[in-house]
Order: sequence, then structure tokens, then C-alpha cells
Amino acid sequence: MATDTRTTERFCALRNQMAAIEVDLLVLGPGSHMRWLLDFAPHADERPCLLFISRKSEAFLMPALNAEDVAAQTDIMLYRWHDGDGPSKALTHVLADVDAASAKTVAIDETLRADHALLALDALPGVQRRFAHAALGPLRITKDAEEHSGLMASARINDTAMQTAFDLVQPGTTERQIAAAVHRLYLDHGATPAFDIIGSGANGSYPHHETSNRALAAGDPVVIDIGGIYNGYPSDMTRMAVAGEPSTEYLKLHQIVENAVTAALAAARPGVEARVVDTAARDVIEEAGYGQYFTTRTGHGLGLDLHEMPYLSTTAETILTPGMVFSIEPGIYIPGQMGIRLEEVVYLGDNGPEIFSALPRDAYRANT
Repeated sequence: MATDTRTTERFCALRNQMAAIEVDLLVLGPGSHMRWLLDFAPHADERPCLLFISRKSEAFLMPALNAEDVAAQTDIMLYRWHDGDGPSKALTHVLADVDAASAKTVAIDETLRADHALLALDALPGVQRRFAHAALGPLRITKDAEEHSGLMASARINDTAMQTAFDLVQPGTTERQIAAAVHRLYLDHGATPAFDIIGSGANGSYPHHETSNRALAAGDPVVIDIGGIYNGYPSDMTRMAVAGEPSTEYLKLHQIVENAVTAALAAARPGVEARVVDTAARDVIEEAGYGQYFTTRTGHGLGLDLHEMPYLSTTAETILTPGMVFSIEPGIYIPGQMGIRLEEVVYLGDNGPEIFSALPRDAYRANT
């Protein structure tokens, strides 16, 4: 196995978790679970690349064309297969190495391609099946100092990207022009664009609006929800702007959502269930008479993935603990009129949440 201290500690923690939930074998693909465990993941394509982990050993089913690169990063045994031969023979050797025949329960990476998952499962007849997040989710949900630093650095770039977006909010600018400028900012700072939701006017009423060629009109509220990836860590933040003078209705709704954010931040404390934070935000919006227009959950975790545990919803029972990172993003979405969303990503400390962004949640940012 790889001898890096962090990786060794994570393998140990993972095997303890596997024993606790009675998982005998774990199968991972080249995604965020693998990156969390090994600090790298091989190139992912149509060729099966699978890491099998039992309680005592681990081995890779590895496409030969990726093998030399992977071998330079780990001493985990690689069972290589060539395009001309297919993976079947190599898979037999992997399964023998990890003693898969004795496994009663296998956990499969939920992000695997279906054909790769079936390749593994077909080779393990009769096993009980679970998903990998049952083993890895409880470990990944708490961030160490390196993860905290990486997420903070990514958030700082996102602050600058948001300022770039603000500068373009004026009548006549299109949603896509704003998004393009944000993308350039990420690239200029060594980050990769991850997503953009630029929703002007009535488009803001769609929580996951697909940024369009619509030109901003005078007085339009604009939802700006953007994120990039820097050194493997994502950012995510939503702010509001107005193309011109804000309406009285907009200012009223913005204040309600701001109050909901404040209530959720106050409720986010170690030891409470995640749904308590959702309820705190939701109660504010419902008491203001707009409960039917708060159609989303209050937040989601961030780590190597943009969306991961914990999720803050009306039914979320996860107990919040120090070291968790999650968003708080209540909103009001009135069809045909406008949407208001304000989003902070926070690190939960012993005494409450630490907000990553340095930008205020102003109601009125505009160029005229």
C-alpha cells in the first residue's frame, strides 16, 4: 500500500469504518472517493479502472495505458490489462489478491459507470450490496486542515470572480456575457470554471436556471451563483445584484432572505441535527408569508465534490460536528417575477460557523 502518512491514516480509518458497518469489500472508481483516499485518481474513460479494498489488502484493476503514471504515485499492486485482451483475466487476479471469495457484503462506488459496476458485481455473485458512501461518507464529512485551507483558497478566488460579475450587471449585458467574464477570471487565477447560474429578472425564479442569452433590463434583479475549482477544491457562492434601481418588492424579499440566512447561521452549532438549520431558515420565510416559494433545501456539504454530505433539508438527521463544511442558501422563487438567493459556505468550528467569503450580502449592487 502507499506509504504516505495521510493515505495510510485514511486507509486505517476506512477499514475501521468498513468493519463497523460490516462491509467486506469496497470497489472504487476514479472519482472523488478515490481522490480523497489516495490524493489522486487515474484518468477515467470507458476502460474499467477499479480499486478493490478488503479488510486486509487492496489492488487495482488497471488499464495498461494508465499503469506507468499510476505506478509513479502509489505502490498498490496493479493488475494491468490491455485493450486487445480485455479486463477479465486481470480481474480474476485482483479478486484473488483481495480474497473476494470470502466477501459477504460489497460496497460499490455510487459514481461508477453502470457497465463498470456490473463488471465487478457479476464477478461477486451472491454478495449483499451497498454504496461506498456508507463507508466513506462519515470519513469525508469532516475536513482536515489541508482541506479547510484548500476550500478557503478556492473561496477567495470566487470572491474576486463575483466582483467581476458585479461590474457587468447593467442594462443590455447578457447573462452569458457575465458568465464568460467569470470563467476568464477563474482561468486567470489558475482555477477551472465549475458552474454558473446567472438568472436575470424572471429567470431568477428558476433555482437551477441555465444561463442564457437574455439581456438584462433596467431594474432586473440578478441571481449570481458561481463556482470554480482550484487545486481540486470547489467554491460556491450566491449573491444578488440589480441592473439599475431596485424595486420596493425586491428590497423586501431580499431582507427576508437575509434574515433567513442570519437565522440559519445562528442555528448552525455542533451537536444539532442538520434539519434544525433548515427549519431556522424556513421558519423565517414562512412567517413572512413566502413559504410556498422556498422550494429548495437550505444547504449541502462541500469538499472534493461540490455537493456532498451533509445535506441540510427538512428531513436531514445528520448531527453537525466541528470540521464540517456546508452551504447555507435559502431563497424565495416567485414564478414569472424574480428569485432571491443568498449563499454562504461555512466551516463549522467549536463555537459556530466560519464564513469563507469576505463579500457582504448587500441588497443593492448595480451599475447604471
